[in-house]
Amino acid sequence: MTSRTLRTVTVLTALTAAAALCATATATAAYAAQDSDRRAPRIVTAWARAWNGTDPQALGTLLTADGTYTDEAVAVTFRGREEIAGWKARADTLIDNVHVTVRATHLDGDRITVRAVYSGHLKGAPKPFAVPMTTLLDLDGNRCRIASDQDHYSLATVLAQSGLPADWTPPRA
Repeated sequence: MTSRTLRTVTVLTALTAAAALCATATATAAYAAQDSDRRAPRIVTAWARAWNGTDPQALGTLLTADGTYTDEAVAVTFRGREEIAGWKARADTLIDNVHVTVRATHLDGDRITVRAVYSGHLKGAPKPFAVPMTTLLDLDGNRCRIASDQDHYSLATVLAQSGLPADWTPPRA
């Protein structure tokens, strides 16, 4: 075999391998998109409905009695249904039209990852906000209640979109 033939075989082998990798990546992307389009688990639908509703107890009842809710953006954690319902009530007093729009979910064992848009209008702010949010919901052993809810979004982006300074803090309750 000549060196020119060897180079041609090597290039063809590399191109074939690249094509196979692209096909695998395309199939993986198609599967991921298909997974995102599946109906959200019922607990996610109920969770979004609770955030979008006006009854703070609706959110609290979705969690286990000793469940935790953490809002990573403002670095607070609440424990138990009563504290969690209280946090939802506080959010409703600070934010008009609080709304969570679920974009995609992924279930892995007892954990659901939720990609969503968190929106509303901070009272007194010149403009509303709508920011991407990721929530991790850890379910109880029966997968019927939330044991832990961790919300991740950018507070800086919420304030910037709202037209508020970066050092803005909400009024005391």
